[in-house]
Amino acid sequence: MPFALPHIVAGFIAVLVGYTSSVILIIQAATAAGADTAQIASWLWALGIGMGVTCICLSLYYRMPVLTAWSTPGAALLITSLGHFTLTEAIGAFAISSLLITLCGISGWFDRLMRHIPAPLAAAMLAGILLRFGLDLFKIAPQDPLLLGVLLLAFLLGRHLWPRYTMVLVLALGILICNLRGELQLDTIHWQLASPIWIWPTFSLDALFGIALPLFIVTMTSQNMPGVTILRAHGYQPATSSLIGWTGLTGVLLAPFGGYAFNLAAITAAICMGKEVDPDANRRWPAAIWAGGFYLLTGCFGATVATLFSAFPATLVTCVAGLALLGTIGSSLHSALQQDEAREAALLTFVITASGISLLGIGAACWGLVIGLALHQLHLYRQSNQFTLKP
Repeated sequence: MPFALPHIVAGFIAVLVGYTSSVILIIQAATAAGADTAQIASWLWALGIGMGVTCICLSLYYRMPVLTAWSTPGAALLITSLGHFTLTEAIGAFAISSLLITLCGISGWFDRLMRHIPAPLAAAMLAGILLRFGLDLFKIAPQDPLLLGVLLLAFLLGRHLWPRYTMVLVLALGILICNLRGELQLDTIHWQLASPIWIWPTFSLDALFGIALPLFIVTMTSQNMPGVTILRAHGYQPATSSLIGWTGLTGVLLAPFGGYAFNLAAITAAICMGKEVDPDANRRWPAAIWAGGFYLLTGCFGATVATLFSAFPATLVTCVAGLALLGTIGSSLHSALQQDEAREAALLTFVITASGISLLGIGAACWGLVIGLALHQLHLYRQSNQFTLKP
């Protein structure tokens, strides 16, 4: 059955994790730009609609789980930089940044770059990105041992008895426990449709160098590169240039409404690509369709849905995300360390990525990959020239 319950649950968990982990950054960024309440709702409308449409259309066309997302590092960047510019200048910078992303896709430059990344290093970067979710899973033990214990037991039993429905069981039990304890504050939510608000862009050199270029660099290195890597690590061979181009074009069209950046998802995408979704990798794409549907819903109701997701306790979201990604973390580490000749470079890539460092506005995933590639190329050079560095 192409649209099975595990697909729906995986799509929902992906959206739940995406919103609860960073929607507050979007609201803070919009506030820093001088947006009022209605304009903030418009930002959330644009982001939800853009992610929903691209998830559904790209997954349907390529028959692979293609998830898109807003740029979380980009939102963090905007919080600190938008206060120096007007709202219209910010909108203009969003459009320029998205146009640059579109040109990267059309030109094929990004695709050519990704072809030179060895599979073990890509898997190591993926494992490093996701490691913190596995660690956070057990960090909540002191504050909520009951929830962690029940969900962990359900996860282990589900993996052996009902592997396809493991996360269905985990999510259902988690919601039930939190509801019985009165931790789901759903009665305070009032549903209200969001209305898109067009803001005419203005362009300036200061906004180009202060917003557009940094946002473009952060989105490409910290979001799109891991997004493509995750697809390839799961055995998918996407038309990289096309995917990047479409996300950029979506940003150009929705920038006047507050859609500041769209890119390929990394962490949430991994949730829809595990064996729990479907044993057959060729049948996991409907999970991304469901995620797109939930994104459309979040876009239509804007800030109301952000309030809904915030009603889920942080401990529940942490547990569900960590358990959903355990399998991917394990398989990525296995792939990364399997080849002797690439093991040292892959290990360094993994450690640097997992550290979460950020230098010169570039995230840990990119630094891990760059340094790992340098070590890998050095190893190949030594092998080909039979040259050994003396201590």
